[in-house]
Amino acid sequence: MNVRTTRVERIAAGWLALEAIGVLALAAWELIALVRGDSESVPNSLALLALTVIGAVAVAGFAVAVWRGRSWGRSGGVVVQLLVLSVALGTLTGEGADARLAATIAVPAVVGLVLLIAAARAAGARSRSEADEV
Repeated sequence: MNVRTTRVERIAAGWLALEAIGVLALAAWELIALVRGDSESVPNSLALLALTVIGAVAVAGFAVAVWRGRSWGRSGGVVVQLLVLSVALGTLTGEGADARLAATIAVPAVVGLVLLIAAARAAGARSRSEADEV
């Protein structure tokens, strides 16, 4: 079955792809810190690096799935945005609370969430119109 995605679905996929690139940049930063010897625990740093790369691959996979019109990609993307929002919320609490950092983290996640919800609505409309044609 060849699914023709809508413009908003492709924009949402592009947004997820940009987020995947951002997570890969974070992994590169972690790797540089590890090579420079800036980490206190090499095993912990390696584990964090591995998890960050896995996360980037997952977000990239969601981007590809959304581009192809797969609902699981939108679902996974929504979960990612909610997790990022929880991280943003965490930066507002505790001793090192920083509202600007929280906003910097939260705004892209909110944009991604809005795009993914719009993409889900567009996919639903497309699905209904395809069902009417049959």
